Amino acid sequence: TWMAGTPAVSMRRGRSIVAEKVLAAVRTGPSKTEIREYAMPDIPFDGALLKMEVGGICGTDVKLYKHPPNNKPTIMGHENIGYIAKAGRDFTQRKGFKEGDLVFVEHYVSCGKCEWCNAGQYRHCENTNWRTNPDAIRYGYTSDEKPPHLWGGFAQYMYLPWNAVIHHVPKGVTPELAGLVTPMANGVEWSLFDGQVGYNSTVLIQGPGQQGLSQTVICKQAGASLIIVTGTAKDKARMEVAKKLGADYVIDVSKEDPLARIMEITGGKGVDVALDCTAGAGTIPILLGIEALKRKAGIIVAQGELKEFPNFPLEKFTVKFITMKSARGHSYRACELALEQIASKRFPLELVTTHRFGLNDVDKAIKAVGGEGVPDVIHASLMPWL
Repeated sequence: TWMAGTPAVSMRRGRSIVAEKVLAAVRTGPSKTEIREYAMPDIPFDGALLKMEVGGICGTDVKLYKHPPNNKPTIMGHENIGYIAKAGRDFTQRKGFKEGDLVFVEHYVSCGKCEWCNAGQYRHCENTNWRTNPDAIRYGYTSDEKPPHLWGGFAQYMYLPWNAVIHHVPKGVTPELAGLVTPMANGVEWSLFDGQVGYNSTVLIQGPGQQGLSQTVICKQAGASLIIVTGTAKDKARMEVAKKLGADYVIDVSKEDPLARIMEITGGKGVDVALDCTAGAGTIPILLGIEALKRKAGIIVAQGELKEFPNFPLEKFTVKFITMKSARGHSYRACELALEQIASKRFPLELVTTHRFGLNDVDKAIKAVGGEGVPDVIHASLMPWL
């Protein structure tokens, strides 16, 4: 056997023998999934095949499942961990990955030649921008109508072209824990690089989901002296996890006035940085962040879920000299730091990887992350071979 628990791949005379068919969970419409079978793709010299181990499920999946960006069948799954099952010669020489390596694949697929790619900011590359480019390639977003079809992690295998962005998973890190790297990388990008959280910073984190808990870990690692996490009554279990991961205070906004409590905790000074991890819960988190930033030159990092913001308090925003930055994905360095953070085992991150689901339970898994059916889900691991 090539790898324990992998009946579809074996080793004979030093060559990997791969099954002829691939099973995948396909989104066929709003909140609809069916299992489909695909032919195993031919792997060119500059391509590779990933045997999926864990496809992480996050709040973005919940939204894309309910409201697909297009009406085309799509294999979802953009937080992908797996083993290189087959690699072309040029792929190995160019990218440095060989068969058997455990890797994390970013969901971006860059062109490698535009201004953004040359600047190392491939997340902004038009080749992977599904919002503006109908032919964009992004794992979990691109339709299965585009050959070779396997563009999502909710499948037994995933295709890797020459321009896939890949990272080695450090030794000692299980695939399930490695499945946290995407939210953890967002934590690095948003709190450290965008929010400039560092030694002795005071931070407000709104929302104790995967993103908020990841921000908590990264802020604690960076040396923040005060971390406040807010949530609602339904987040009770997550708030307990937040405290175990380094939050100094948690506030249930459904039971007490969050601003008053923040001012009480900080002695009226407010916080340096406000991180909105509420996944578009309306204008309230932004307004609270502006009020909570009592010091001049505070920073707000916000997710781009609000289509409109009537009566934005611009005067207060400018008088307080606030900087607002958008939370837009992650960079290569953020992913590398996130993997190192997971490998350090400094924080009990197993508290975040709460549930496992098999390929036949994709519908149940996505809805569970959205708060339906299964209680207290934080990060769900879709394991196609479970």
